Amino acid sequence: IGEGAPEETEKRDDSQRSTLFVEKPQSGTVSVGGNITFIAKVEAKDLLRKPNVKWFKGKWMDLASKAGKHLQLKESFERHTKIHTFEMHIIQAKENYAGNYRCEVSYKDKFDSCSFDLEVTESSQAAPSIDIRSAFKRSGDGQDDAGELDFSGLLKRREVKQQEEEPEVDVWELLKNANPSEYEKIAFQYGITDLRGMLKRLKRMRREVKKSAAFAKGLDPAYQVDKGGKVRFMVELADPTVELKWYKNGQEIRPSAKYIFEHKGNQRILFINNCTMTDDARYYVTAGDEKCSTELFVRDPPILVTKGLEDTSTYVGERVELSCEVSEDDANVKWFKNGVELTNDPKSRYRIKVEGKKHTLIIEEAAKNDNATYSVMTTGGQSEAKLSVDLRPLKISLALEDQTVRLGQEIHLKCEISENVEGKWYKNGQLIEASDRVKLYHKGRIHRFIIASAAVDDEAEYMFVPDAYNINIPCKVHVVDPPKLHLDGLGENNTVTVVAGTKLRLEIPITGEPTPKVMWSRGDKMITDSGRIRAETYSDSSCLVIDTAEREDSGPFRITLKNEAGEDTALINIKVVDVPDPPQAPNVTEVGEDWCVMTWEPPANDGGSPILGYFIERKKKQSSRWMRLNFELCKETTFEPKKMIEGVAYEVRVFAVNAIGTSKPSMPSKSFVPLAVTSPPTLLAVDSVTDTSVTMKRRPPEHIGAAGLDGYVVEYCFEGTDEWIVANPELTDKTKFTINGLPTGSKILVRVKAVNAAGESEPRYHPQPILVKEVIEPPKIRLPRHLKQTYTRRVGETVNLVIPFQGRPRAKVSWQKNGSPIDKNQINIRNTENDTIIFIRKAERSHSGEYDMKVEVENLVDKATIDIQIVDRPGPPEVVTIEDVWGENVNLSWKPPKDDGNAAITGYTIQKADKKSMEWFTVIEHYHRTSATINELVIGNEYYFRVFAENMCGLSEDATMTKESALIAKDGKVYKYPIYDDFDFTERPLFTQPLVNTFAVAGYNATLNCSVRGNPKPKITWLKNKVAIMNDPRYRMFGNQGVCTLEIRKPSPFDGGTYTCRAVNELGEAEVDCKLEVKVIYQGVINPGEPIFMAGNKQVSNEYNPLAIPFHSLPLFSH
Repeated sequence: IGEGAPEETEKRDDSQRSTLFVEKPQSGTVSVGGNITFIAKVEAKDLLRKPNVKWFKGKWMDLASKAGKHLQLKESFERHTKIHTFEMHIIQAKENYAGNYRCEVSYKDKFDSCSFDLEVTESSQAAPSIDIRSAFKRSGDGQDDAGELDFSGLLKRREVKQQEEEPEVDVWELLKNANPSEYEKIAFQYGITDLRGMLKRLKRMRREVKKSAAFAKGLDPAYQVDKGGKVRFMVELADPTVELKWYKNGQEIRPSAKYIFEHKGNQRILFINNCTMTDDARYYVTAGDEKCSTELFVRDPPILVTKGLEDTSTYVGERVELSCEVSEDDANVKWFKNGVELTNDPKSRYRIKVEGKKHTLIIEEAAKNDNATYSVMTTGGQSEAKLSVDLRPLKISLALEDQTVRLGQEIHLKCEISENVEGKWYKNGQLIEASDRVKLYHKGRIHRFIIASAAVDDEAEYMFVPDAYNINIPCKVHVVDPPKLHLDGLGENNTVTVVAGTKLRLEIPITGEPTPKVMWSRGDKMITDSGRIRAETYSDSSCLVIDTAEREDSGPFRITLKNEAGEDTALINIKVVDVPDPPQAPNVTEVGEDWCVMTWEPPANDGGSPILGYFIERKKKQSSRWMRLNFELCKETTFEPKKMIEGVAYEVRVFAVNAIGTSKPSMPSKSFVPLAVTSPPTLLAVDSVTDTSVTMKRRPPEHIGAAGLDGYVVEYCFEGTDEWIVANPELTDKTKFTINGLPTGSKILVRVKAVNAAGESEPRYHPQPILVKEVIEPPKIRLPRHLKQTYTRRVGETVNLVIPFQGRPRAKVSWQKNGSPIDKNQINIRNTENDTIIFIRKAERSHSGEYDMKVEVENLVDKATIDIQIVDRPGPPEVVTIEDVWGENVNLSWKPPKDDGNAAITGYTIQKADKKSMEWFTVIEHYHRTSATINELVIGNEYYFRVFAENMCGLSEDATMTKESALIAKDGKVYKYPIYDDFDFTERPLFTQPLVNTFAVAGYNATLNCSVRGNPKPKITWLKNKVAIMNDPRYRMFGNQGVCTLEIRKPSPFDGGTYTCRAVNELGEAEVDCKLEVKVIYQGVINPGEPIFMAGNKQVSNEYNPLAIPFHSLPLFSH
């Protein structure tokens, strides 16, 4: 029985050992209502992610769905140790929680599980510990049954002298068959105190006696005997001649008065007399090479309770002693209160005193919760008694007194009672807790309640109630406070501003205890609680209400507070403000093209608040819609409206603004019209000069405006003077004006002004003085550029040519056509001083020719020639002839037209028509030659052809058609197909995309890619370090459309090396290779969570990833 349980435990631990669990949850015991935690730890060194952990009760119940108040599942991860910790917390355990539990952990293809047990015991009302040796039966000295094991001594004892017998319990069998985690439970249940020593001795004992050749009957596993008694060991030999030796703890036993040997046939007997505690040891007997062993347990006699406990009654606070006597000095005695063991802890209220055989439980100051049943227990009996603790009668030595205190003063309540007990303070029946403001003191029999600064809420009925007594001590506290007005929210000098027409509700906070009486007055007149101006009073404030404020309501109002503690009064100034009066109508002092300048006077009354600025509006006189001109206040009393429409009548008005609001608008101003003078005239120049006059010409102003243009004023002055003379007393609207009556040889300065309803414009000056003297200007024809080459027009179009010229004075213009005078009935000529115009209303081809122009000034002449060409559409070509017909082709020829339309022939258009339908179709356009070949005609058809002539005016109106038709005959030609040689598509293998040196990460799949072409389709072979890869499950090889791929599954550093792809067909072979390096990542070596490679490199960048080949660049195998 000694070695069976440990061996079985070791085997069970071996069967549950795995590579995932670092620490497994262990079986445990918990009391009802207690908490317990089971912990499982898994190492994450070789795991790429968190493992999956499940907790079960029994075989199938998954506890993840049961998590809640009594069951919590937690998990954590320690980065430094790389350990996952999984915890299952059982809170406030119940009896039905007991049973077998299982923890399962899985990661990919790895799996592990561990079972453990939970035992739930009753509340800690444990029986006193009993020495296991008391479980042995008393056996008579020298009797046959001496030393036999009996566990009836473990039964519970109910009384001191009487012991009930219960069925025998074999503790050894329990220990032998139990799980090692249950040893402590069995020891606690059956009173085994030296459990560790017991287990060490059990471990040395064999679980079962093997059949021996030397011993017909061996020793029992264990024997027990009382101290001073006698024990008998007996074995039966199979061969009585074998020498027998007895040993005690390895020392041979020699015959003596204590040790007696006896022989009876094949029986060998050893008697040990007068057993002492030193005889408690391991014994064995040898017969030749075989050995038989046993254990002897010697126990002390049980300790009896010779004098039991007695029932006791006392008062709260008294010292209590409960005493009993036992049969031996300094015996092990346990005390219990209502079944719960009491310990001699220094922090405990209970003290245990031992004097020889007398044991005493002492309570220094008894309390009500000490009412209980107390019991004492030994190994041979127990005794119990009841303790009753009552309260002493309470007397009030000093009662609480009613108090009246002022706000802010100290409240101090004090009472004294006859007993030193705790108590509670109440305010209006509500429990008061001590705080920073409320101080509660208890010293001996005196209780005090202190509030350093009394508040209004502290007025109440207070009461002190001693603990455990049905009595209370009451008093009343009355808090008074002089009345006070709180005017912090009012303005300077207690001034309150209100807008006229609005309702004023002025709320003044007031304080005072008891609530003061409030009175409002204005002058000698009291303000009542009704009317437009009235007063409203509440518990913590008073209100002055003015329903519709008027300017006459401005002035001081007095408020007065009174109560039994004093009086307070204050003056409050009410100021009623209003919007200002409207300003007077504004005056428009200046008007421009789209602007004006307006001014106004401030309003007579500002409404009690300073004027902040003005808003200005305008409208068209015929409109009723006013438009705001400024969105920021105008601080001045003048304003310049802009962006008005010239020539439209406008009106303006003004609004005054103060802090209260905006006034009503002023009366509109007188209507005004924005007008502007024109800009100065433009291009002032001298037109002509005589001996007594100067003719000036000009252009109108660039900008005239809505006021229009009434005319011009021409002024001149002689050089050297500042006197300007008006040349035209009346306005002129012509662009030329002649200044007459000037002295010959004088020099004058000239200026011109434009005049309209807004006035005269700025003058335009001639830049230089003008000499009054006629000057001869030689003639000069300024022929336009487009007339310097042939001027072409179509028949029927209009010809209108303007040719400017120069020449002074009195230039003479003449025209000729082809050297002859022009017929004025067909061609109109109009001459002016500066230009001449030739006009033909409807041009004809006869108008074509050379036109000569001549300008004469006195004896000076200038000439120019204009070539005019009038063109028309050409006539049709002359005879069209079919020159030849062969196969599907017809050759045509023709002569140019007689009439080319006075323009060069630019091309010809050829059309064909089937004789059956005579529908014409254009074959060739813009053809320049006079012969052409028509192709792709339909065999068997008969065709006619016609030709149009074309010049710059278009196609001729008529076409010339062939007189005869062309028949396309069927001549039965045989088509000979060309012969082509077959193309050779065969090709030896060629790698179009090589392998690339690659870096891979250990544990992550890697791929090598290349592309190859060849015909016939080549056979692909992969090699590692020049050795072919054959039937290795760690490699996958596949190809698609010439792309060859080798996949390496979860590579390790040993997979690094040189990889080769070989392609072979009947025309040859080709190879391509690359190097693969596998790196290992160590997570969190430097920075937690950052991958670090074994070679010191960081995460592989994208440029080291396996080659990605675009689909459009892949070659295809030829077939």
